[in-house]
Amino acid sequence: MDSYPFLKGHGTENDFVLLPDHDGTVHGELGAERVRALCDRRAGIGGDGVLRVIRTEQIDAGRGQPAEWFMDYRNADGSLSEMCGNGIRLFGRHLALDGLVDPAQPVPIGTRDGIKTLTFAGGRADGEITVDMGTPKVLEETEVSVVVAGVERRWPALHVDMGNPHAVAWVDDLSDVGPLHDAPVHDDAVYPDGVNVEFVVRRGPAHVAMRVHERGSGETRSCGTGACAVMVAAAFADDAARDTDYRIDLPGGSLRVSWTADDRVLMTGPAVLVARGSTDL
Repeated sequence: MDSYPFLKGHGTENDFVLLPDHDGTVHGELGAERVRALCDRRAGIGGDGVLRVIRTEQIDAGRGQPAEWFMDYRNADGSLSEMCGNGIRLFGRHLALDGLVDPAQPVPIGTRDGIKTLTFAGGRADGEITVDMGTPKVLEETEVSVVVAGVERRWPALHVDMGNPHAVAWVDDLSDVGPLHDAPVHDDAVYPDGVNVEFVVRRGPAHVAMRVHERGSGETRSCGTGACAVMVAAAFADDAARDTDYRIDLPGGSLRVSWTADDRVLMTGPAVLVARGSTDL
């Protein structure tokens, strides 16, 4: 097999392998086996997922979207996912640093959950990045609960859709849910394609901390869409005024998230590229 380029980076320690494949000629249909090999932390490069950098016109899922670039995202197990909040900041960092977009202007990115727009702090390629994550859906009429293997307790959860599904559960202490080695048990009728599960505690006014088990990846150090779902759940519980900035603490760092008056969720955080090279995995 010929070697091909890759980059490695993270957003609040939610880490990814990026594959530049601008014209769709390097990887063809990116297979689950290759994704698993790349994400393997012992025999591969290691990551919570793979982001293929491709032009929207070169992939069926992107055609018709008003953006030049499409984030073709897969979880570490090779499964497709609609959206990745930390990953899209890293995606944008690569495009800006490599001169493929102008960070002084808002940058639209195509995803399987539609267009997400990035804004670079100060118009700089190396600053924090804010993502317009779109309009959340709080499905309070749907009763859901989650159970963690080995923990004899069931937690009620709020179903929040951020383009991908989330179940947000409040706990007394983040250690209550144990090591989170296995996916929490959930209602398959509500989440037939699996669900991201967030466990949350309060730290102060407009300030919460969380742990997350991501479908297809396991417990991760951070989850951008999960942080957005947690912010929405917290604002919903607090009856908070719109445009309130929440601080969301995760094992890998902190993100700032707000729910605007025009019903958009804005997430701001870092994105760090740590390596680039080539591989024949």
